[in-house]
Amino acid sequence: MLKREQILTAIWGNDDFFSGRSMDVYISKLRKYFKDDAGIRIESIRNIGLEFKITH
Repeated sequence: MLKREQILTAIWGNDDFFSGRSMDVYISKLRKYFKDDAGIRIESIRNIGLEFKITH
């Protein structure tokens, strides 16, 4: 599991509002890309961050 702040800082160098919105759009695109693959999921953990699950 990755904390939202860790992802933002690692990719954009900060965790401000605009970087957060950019990440939300990017995660949405990743979910659409992987939607047909039941073995890959990106789950949002409320108030924590994201969890990438691969079951292949």
